Amino acid sequence: MSEALDTLKNYLEFPAVRYAIIVGLLISLCSSLLGVTLVMKRFSFIGDGLSHVAFGAMAIATVLNVTDNMLVIMPVTVVSAVLLLRTGQNTKIKGDAAVAMISVGALALGYLLMNLAPKNGGRASANLSADVCSTLFGSTSILTLSQKDVITCIIMSAIVVAVFFFFYTKIFAVTFDESFAKATGIRSDLYNLLIAVVIAVIIVFAMNFVGSLLISALIIFPALSAMRVFKSFKSVIACSVVISLFCAAVGLLLAILEGTPVGSTIVAADIAVFFIFCIISFITRRGEN
Repeated sequence: MSEALDTLKNYLEFPAVRYAIIVGLLISLCSSLLGVTLVMKRFSFIGDGLSHVAFGAMAIATVLNVTDNMLVIMPVTVVSAVLLLRTGQNTKIKGDAAVAMISVGALALGYLLMNLAPKNGGRASANLSADVCSTLFGSTSILTLSQKDVITCIIMSAIVVAVFFFFYTKIFAVTFDESFAKATGIRSDLYNLLIAVVIAVIIVFAMNFVGSLLISALIIFPALSAMRVFKSFKSVIACSVVISLFCAAVGLLLAILEGTPVGSTIVAADIAVFFIFCIISFITRRGEN
């Protein structure tokens, strides 16, 4: 145990490791805040769909040799979030089908473009598998963050947290009863749009952290775990935040010490915590009966 602590202490002397922990905790915090709303509104798959869209946008940026790929990924993902939100009552293609179409289509086209890129003067195909794997499942790129990346993430996280708490009552109303919210004068469409845009921003920043295929787990698992034990909206959100931060910290530290993939390790921690909370919920119900 002491040897592991000494190793961790040595790693923490490197700025890149400290940057990774800061960014990881901030992304986990933001993801957990809106994860509860997505689960309760049955929008869980939107996170998955948008993560695949972000992958497709990244492939486009790669083919176009865009220096700052955020200039492509962020607008495309946000626009897709708005389009996914608009699919529903007034369209022939319902929401779940639209998410499936956009998700699979973006993933397939993104991979196709990354394969075509080397043939058109892009990167060598030998690096293609590594690029795709790291983008889909996360990689140690989280350990190559610059100070500018950290500052950007801090600013965006502060905005996300501020938006959530400033509009908390409206988000609460829209989450539980959208029809009643409309009846009381709340512009539910506007707040649904706000939720979708914020989720899109979180997903773009989280893509290098856990990978585009694992982002949904980061958003959904803490909320599902908290809902096993707690019932009130505030309690579920508070517990979800604690779980998300704990799993991110454990996953990051294990990944640093053992050299495992960051995203997969964090998701594994989330799965373990989910089963623990399921057991607690089962014992609690048995005790009440």
